[in-house]
Amino acid sequence: MKQLLVAFFLTVSSVLAQADSRGLPDFTELVEKQGPAVVNISTTQSVRSSGRNAQPFPFDESDPMYEFFRRFIPRQPGIPGVPRDYESRSLGSGFVISTDGYLLTNAHVVDSADEILVRLTDKREFKARVIGTDKRTDVALIKIEATGLPTVRLGDPGGLKVGEWVIAIGSPFGFENSVTAGIVSAKGRSLPQENYVPFIQTDTAVNPGNSGGPLFNMKGEVVGMNSQIYSRSGGFMGISFAIPIDVAMEVQAQLRANGRVSRGRIGVVIQEVTKELAESFGLSKAQGAAVNAVEKGGPAEKAGIEAGDVILRFDGKTIGSSSDLPRIVGSTKPGSRVTIQIWRKGAIRDVSVVIGEIAEEKVASRGSRSAKSPDRTANRLGLVVSELTAEQKRELKVNGGLLIEDVRNNAARVDLRPGDVILALITRGENIEIKSSDQFNRLLAQFDKSANVTLLVRRGELQTFVTIKGLTERRGE
Repeated sequence: MKQLLVAFFLTVSSVLAQADSRGLPDFTELVEKQGPAVVNISTTQSVRSSGRNAQPFPFDESDPMYEFFRRFIPRQPGIPGVPRDYESRSLGSGFVISTDGYLLTNAHVVDSADEILVRLTDKREFKARVIGTDKRTDVALIKIEATGLPTVRLGDPGGLKVGEWVIAIGSPFGFENSVTAGIVSAKGRSLPQENYVPFIQTDTAVNPGNSGGPLFNMKGEVVGMNSQIYSRSGGFMGISFAIPIDVAMEVQAQLRANGRVSRGRIGVVIQEVTKELAESFGLSKAQGAAVNAVEKGGPAEKAGIEAGDVILRFDGKTIGSSSDLPRIVGSTKPGSRVTIQIWRKGAIRDVSVVIGEIAEEKVASRGSRSAKSPDRTANRLGLVVSELTAEQKRELKVNGGLLIEDVRNNAARVDLRPGDVILALITRGENIEIKSSDQFNRLLAQFDKSANVTLLVRRGELQTFVTIKGLTERRGE
């Protein structure tokens, strides 16, 4: 009996030991092999302030991010009312994809940078040049003049499973080659204002400075590029998002070949098919993308698609939800002919459409002086705005509006960018056209601190509604 008990306890101990070893993976070998291909990226940008009281940081002193920016942008005394130039510095991460010096990072890491410095783990430093950026996916391809560099191994994000271990390597808050671990929380996430990326959601700790760094699976393969976090404080709160590496590599291939990304379009306005809509359309389940409007003279109208149709399949690919359609259409080569399966009046039919091309985003020229120079102090929304010149109005074909010069504080948490044009403010169901900064500020003064403010924003050839509210998205810059 004693021998049986001893054998039993030995067996249990062995099983528990094996469970522990399986449950707590060892990342050391992965980091040793792949870590040298991860780089620190620092950028500088010349910014002109209006005087001593100008705030060079994109956050106020009550924001947790203030201390981080204070470390890298020290204040300097100035003369009241006298403009001065200072250098805005930011940090990010990246990784080497070719031995001859091509690297991937986030577009927002290198956006508007005057100088980009890449630092390797062996302490070598190189100045980098931007080959191309794609703001729609937040992917940038940069190049340094070096050879024989260590490179990452690329994996298949499609093979990832929810619950699988992943690790991130980057430079959070400037701490180079920091390693954090977590699991895949979800796949194919759609985020507000992000139509072209099926994000990988993880609980891997990602903070400012991690942006552009790689996400590895346990095989030591890059499966994603860390890009965003969701947070109330600006710091990590358990939810981070990575761009699948196959999406990033498709973008960089076009950037390397053409310096820009070409995307398909069909010219429809869509919305999600809810259970209630599915019932009213006679669909057996909520699926597809409901067509709200069709662009006159666009590819969809020419193909015979009408408002009220539901797009179920595109080029043989199932449209499970409306967020699937922009990604699939965008990745289709302009000029190609594809078959779209639609649901109309209780029946399925196929239509053939020739894919158009999304025009490059046009933003108001910031080189020409505005009619009224911007007050560098941010307004209640955290926006620094200026009135459009007559030339800018002609260029964008608008009658009024305000050009966003800078985005700070709360506004940094939503999808507003320098170069966007605010056309209207929406309140109580009324669209109020914005004609001047004074008018805009008077309207904002009517809202209390807890109010949500919705703006009609022009970006390139598109218009979108953007709501600034309490709980919003912040990029891990």
